[in-house]
Amino acid sequence: MYRPPKSSETDHNTLTSMMRRIGVATLVTPTPEGIHATLAPVLVREAEDGRMILAAHVARANPHWRAADGAQSLAIFQGPHAYMSPAWYPTKQETGKVVPTWLYISVHAHGRLTAVQDAAWLSQQVKELTDLHEVGRNMPWKVSDAPESYIASLSRGIVGLEFAVDRLEGAWKLNEEEDDANLLGTRDGLEAGGCSAQELAAELRVRMRT
Repeated sequence: MYRPPKSSETDHNTLTSMMRRIGVATLVTPTPEGIHATLAPVLVREAEDGRMILAAHVARANPHWRAADGAQSLAIFQGPHAYMSPAWYPTKQETGKVVPTWLYISVHAHGRLTAVQDAAWLSQQVKELTDLHEVGRNMPWKVSDAPESYIASLSRGIVGLEFAVDRLEGAWKLNEEEDDANLLGTRDGLEAGGCSAQELAAELRVRMRT
């Protein structure tokens, strides 16, 4: 991951929190036949020995799991991102020496991917994943709401993936190399944008206070 010094994020808790907040990752595994890339919702778990484990599942028809025999892989968590207009900078009025850029938050997890076909593991993973994303709904759906035979039939069509994380890298590209006036302009411009831009503005507000 390319990370200019002022965009680099190394705090483990910050990285882990963002991964959980994003909740989905692109799993990338190189193979002799080419590169497999699969977008999948994931659970971020902390093992008893301190290791981080990502848990996911894919369709059995997806060939990615067949390459996941402890293969060195990458999990890309793409956070909020947005276009930044040069018009937001006071510098535009002063010198005109400004250009647009793209602001974003991204976390890369490096590790090894293993396929899991244990029925109990898959059942627990699907239940935990569902419960996590149903929290806060007026009438949360539970796996047990569906007929047991139906869930059992569908479960035979999926394979689990367990990703043992070796290291994390994070980039918070929020224009932190700019002066205070341009940072304020960046924040205000983002706040007037859509949901993703507003999420970046919130992150920038926090960093401007530290």
